[in-house]
Amino acid sequence: MILASLAGVTLGVSLAVTVALEPRDAGHPEADNPAALSLQQKRAVIRRLVNSANECIANTVTANPGYRDAVKGGNVNDLIVDSVPTCLVPVRSMIDGYDRLFGQGAGETFFVGPYLDALPAAINRIVQGAAE
Repeated sequence: MILASLAGVTLGVSLAVTVALEPRDAGHPEADNPAALSLQQKRAVIRRLVNSANECIANTVTANPGYRDAVKGGNVNDLIVDSVPTCLVPVRSMIDGYDRLFGQGAGETFFVGPYLDALPAAINRIVQGAAE
């Protein structure tokens, strides 16, 4: 359910997003050529993009007036789905960054697979960490 809802919302919207890769920002010209980056460097870039998308979604979920009721009911997934339109810029940046680093189409595959599979647990960890 969450997969279909999020995939439809996110992939159905086309945004022109400039992906800022930190290595280039930090004075590393090899970021202009993703093939020059090691797998470890690529993963570090993706990790930052994933964290940015997750933080946006977590902040939007916890700001929702229905958040406490959703937690009591044990279903925050609907709030996660509802939060994605607010977070399209960081989500699209993550997908576009993945495409740039790993090849066209890899971002959508990552998004609808591993990312969405791990998203509810990641949001719960962020929210619980903020509450402590």
